[in-house]
Amino acid sequence: MAKTAEVSLGNIESWPWSLATQVAMVVSASLFVAVCARVSVPLPFTPVPLSLSNFGVLLVGLTMGSRRGFAALVLYLMEGASGLPVFSHPGLGGVAQLLGPTGGYLWAYPLVAFTAGWIWERTDKTFARAAFAGVAAEILLFASGLTWLAVLTHSVAKAFMFGLYWFFFAEIIKVLFAAALSTRFGRGFRAR
Repeated sequence: MAKTAEVSLGNIESWPWSLATQVAMVVSASLFVAVCARVSVPLPFTPVPLSLSNFGVLLVGLTMGSRRGFAALVLYLMEGASGLPVFSHPGLGGVAQLLGPTGGYLWAYPLVAFTAGWIWERTDKTFARAAFAGVAAEILLFASGLTWLAVLTHSVAKAFMFGLYWFFFAEIIKVLFAAALSTRFGRGFRAR
């Protein structure tokens, strides 16, 4: 009887997600990143706040895969550009925040989620591989963020001072937590 049901229904994990479910997942993921972004600590010596948004972006990319992760973060940027309070709190909000000191990081979010998901979709689903995907995505994130800060400050040294040194340890912790959570809980969300 069980064999008959398996043959007729197939593997449940291989069923394609319905369009409504896909949209709900993307919207939920964008809201998850918005909640993570609201958990932020402004630092007096840099215009870039310490925020959980990078963690949210990594987790969305790793658990939902490259395409849905990319779509969720494009939606997140559209929500923020329209004036919804989805960006980290100390910022200006709206388009001004996308052009401000954190703009380089924000613009990279869709590519960061895509990169993390894309790398992990093509590897074994282990913690080490998830951490590798997270590190590769973080390199892309900081390359974009630091480049934008260097343009705004006219100094590579200031860009590194404002946008990297103070965040290095926190980003390692975020990558490790995102890798652990995606390894443990992400199997049901990723496309097969």
